[in-house]
Amino acid sequence: MKNLPQNRRQFLSKTGKAGIALATMPLISKIVPSKFISNSEYQQQPLPYAYNALEPFIDAMTMEIHYTKHAATYAKNLADACVAEKVNTETTSLVSLLNNISKYSAKMRNNAGGHYNHEMFWQIMKPAPLVTPTGALADAIAKTFGSYAAFQTAFSEAAKTRFASGWAWLLVKKDGSLAVSSTANQDNPLMDTAEVPGTPILGLDVWEHAYYLKYQNKRPDYINNWWNLVNWELVQKKYGDAILKK
Repeated sequence: MKNLPQNRRQFLSKTGKAGIALATMPLISKIVPSKFISNSEYQQQPLPYAYNALEPFIDAMTMEIHYTKHAATYAKNLADACVAEKVNTETTSLVSLLNNISKYSAKMRNNAGGHYNHEMFWQIMKPAPLVTPTGALADAIAKTFGSYAAFQTAFSEAAKTRFASGWAWLLVKKDGSLAVSSTANQDNPLMDTAEVPGTPILGLDVWEHAYYLKYQNKRPDYINNWWNLVNWELVQKKYGDAILKK
């Protein structure tokens, strides 16, 4: 380098420093002004575990198809509906939208519900969870249903008898009490159209795409095995949060 002309040494020195500086900077294409970032609850979130993490109860292929195809489509269609129906996702929470869903189109209802339901569904499952709830939730279940076993029977029956596609729910009603219900399609208890309104704290997807690859038409087998995956720690937190809001 000492034999290089002065101007060439200066050029290499400057460009070398510039290269280091550029390497430490974030890519310009990844810098997005905050005003253009949509409310994250309207967006599909990363799955909190691997596709095969819930085996043998839910198989990897079902999880992958369910998450990347079905649930992803609800998120995309919800975004499209919000644009078409002029919903400001920065100032309107997803819960508020669902609370007033009767004011919107069938597309909004189906996809807002579908997105909310699935985002909750992924979270309330985990590998090797607690076997049963504890604390205040366990007490409330015993008070409402008589026992945990009786609650399981009531919830499973709601899931098994939901005709065609839908969901089964454990929810906190306006008066703070617990109830089990089921809804058709992608409806949920948050909607102002719900027969049993309230705050859902546990939900089970009984659409065929949630279980058909492994269980075929044996929905009861899917439901019975699903109890091995319930993330009771999170359900208990959701119960506590719902009670605090009453």
